[in-house]
Amino acid sequence: MKLLMTTFVLGLLYSILLLGSENQLEVGGLVALAFIVSLVGKKMGLMERLASAVREHPQFPAYASVAGVLITMVVFHNSHFALLMLATVLIYSMVCLGLNIQFGYVGIVNFAGAAFFGIGSYTVAILASHTAIPHLAILILAACASALIGCILIYPVLRTRGHYAALVTIAFGILFRNFLEVNDTLGGPQGMKIPPLNLFGWNLSDGIEIFGFEVSFYIPYLLIALILLILSFKITRNLERSWVGLSMDMVRTDEIAASTFGVNIAHWKIVAFTLGNFIAGMAGALYGMMTAYVAPNNFTFADSLILVSIVILGGIGNPWGIIPAAAIVVILPEKLQFIQEYRFLLYAIVVILILLFRPDGLLPRRIREYFPGNKVGGKK
Repeated sequence: MKLLMTTFVLGLLYSILLLGSENQLEVGGLVALAFIVSLVGKKMGLMERLASAVREHPQFPAYASVAGVLITMVVFHNSHFALLMLATVLIYSMVCLGLNIQFGYVGIVNFAGAAFFGIGSYTVAILASHTAIPHLAILILAACASALIGCILIYPVLRTRGHYAALVTIAFGILFRNFLEVNDTLGGPQGMKIPPLNLFGWNLSDGIEIFGFEVSFYIPYLLIALILLILSFKITRNLERSWVGLSMDMVRTDEIAASTFGVNIAHWKIVAFTLGNFIAGMAGALYGMMTAYVAPNNFTFADSLILVSIVILGGIGNPWGIIPAAAIVVILPEKLQFIQEYRFLLYAIVVILILLFRPDGLLPRRIREYFPGNKVGGKK
């Protein structure tokens, strides 16, 4: 427990320093420090000790993650940019949880993640601008719209295998962006404005004052994103641990063997694809209301690649790896502005180095244990 608490405090201090740092030299020093600590920790076997400590206290990462977000929110209570980045990390984590169900559980590589994210944003833009439906209901409807379109796309995906299935999703992502650009009803290339989220008469984009202290209007969005992320995470973890997750693992590992044992391949692929797109659509709806604007350039093929890279960087199939991976992918390029156009080059080098030293991602998914308390293939 002492090791977990020490790691949590040091990680929290590092995150606060990185988010609040505006001096380019400090940012470069913090990035270099992270690499040095990672290398030293690997040499000393720190990751193995941490993994062992987490197994003894499995609830600690969940409580520590929520506490870390809330403490960081309080520290940056009036800093719009820091809170926007933090909320974006949570929202991107939601989208990637949806992709993780598709990619990590049943093996469908969805390169149209940004498109389903965009369907949620555009649905909110239309419904919030032209109807009087309560905004909370619109968030659900936007998620349903994304899932419904995913149900249509899954049929050509089911008729293909491997790389060809991935090509279907790539084609859909490109088709979606081109459709938006030529459709004047949806604003064309200029996009559309989105009304801010309104809860029971409270406009969340208005400023807030608590006990005489002004706080950023991003805080309510951050709290909603945190609640939705916790719910999505809970669904994903319960799915993984249930017999449904076991069936999905069989589909991903060997479809022929799974069908031999009576597992309905198409059924579980449809379930995973629909649920994943539902989560992505809800995240897109919240993101659209938070930024109050939506345009085709926000949902390009490059954005879909970024979402897939978060899943791979975090560790395919492990929802715990997605949150730190999303933080790296969202925050690092923004903090490396001092090298201008070369910042994405450096960001790519950082990602390659991480995968070089940890080829299975930051937090690889452990092999499923059928007999709790025993190692796989071990003796009682």
